[in-house]
Amino acid sequence: MAILTAAVVQASAPLFDTPAALSRAEGLIREAARTNGAQVIVLPEAFLGGYPKGLDFDITVGRRTDAGRELFRRYHAAAIEVPGPEVQALAAVTRELGVHAVVGAVERQGGTLYCVALFFGPTGYLGLHRKLMPTAAERYLWGQGDGSTLPVIDTGAVRLGAAICWENYMPLFRTTMYAKGVEVWCAPTVDDRDQWQASMRHIALEGRCFVLSANQFLRRDGLPADLRTDDMDHVLIGGGSMIVSPLGHVLAGPLRECEGILAADLDLDDIARARFDFDAVGHYARADVFSLSVDESPRAAVRF
Repeated sequence: MAILTAAVVQASAPLFDTPAALSRAEGLIREAARTNGAQVIVLPEAFLGGYPKGLDFDITVGRRTDAGRELFRRYHAAAIEVPGPEVQALAAVTRELGVHAVVGAVERQGGTLYCVALFFGPTGYLGLHRKLMPTAAERYLWGQGDGSTLPVIDTGAVRLGAAICWENYMPLFRTTMYAKGVEVWCAPTVDDRDQWQASMRHIALEGRCFVLSANQFLRRDGLPADLRTDDMDHVLIGGGSMIVSPLGHVLAGPLRECEGILAADLDLDDIARARFDFDAVGHYARADVFSLSVDESPRAAVRF
């Protein structure tokens, strides 16, 4: 029996304060590894760079304001570059601890920001996934990823992949990841609804994979002082992190109304046991009826 200990971190980081966010990420990875014995650790969506829940950047259709532009400048400045010093720092931590980690971040490339999942391991930085489809108002903050950043990382023990927040609702994205052989599905998110729990169990059952969902827990007092209101205890993001087995059983969580770390021992033999009667891209695929074409080429705006 092959056992892998996995952990999901439910926490938030200070908005517009990247050094503090990095320090918090480093500390939480260390805590999950040393206290919980985790070998794979997942942090929430946009942990580095921040998820500006409740902010509208003064946008209405056909109108922007100077105040909104200044707020975006602060957000742009708080994003990280890949590669960059924050990536190097987290790579040093996973090398030291000998663990794998998936960390949500906001990547800055020129004038465009991307919501990303960063992959780290015992050898350091391993790559990233850029969110393919920002949702609703996220679209005026973040650009769209392309098919060139859809990695599944072979750790030697398991194959790790990541889908960020509502990408988990994209059937063709899920099928692509199943075809790449994902066995531990990492889902950094800020979706705290009860419906999210059902989706995580569905993906585990559909993909016959373990699902590690890490959400933020954020109160209004976690925002910068100039963006707060009098209701400091108001919860902006309510958590709901969880770990699910390949047959859809909840192994840990959902964690609500507080920060914390959830851990579970994953019996990797459960993957084969679960795929005995269902393999979405194998014996249950009906390739004679259905097919999917995936373009993994990078889509640069300018080629020289």
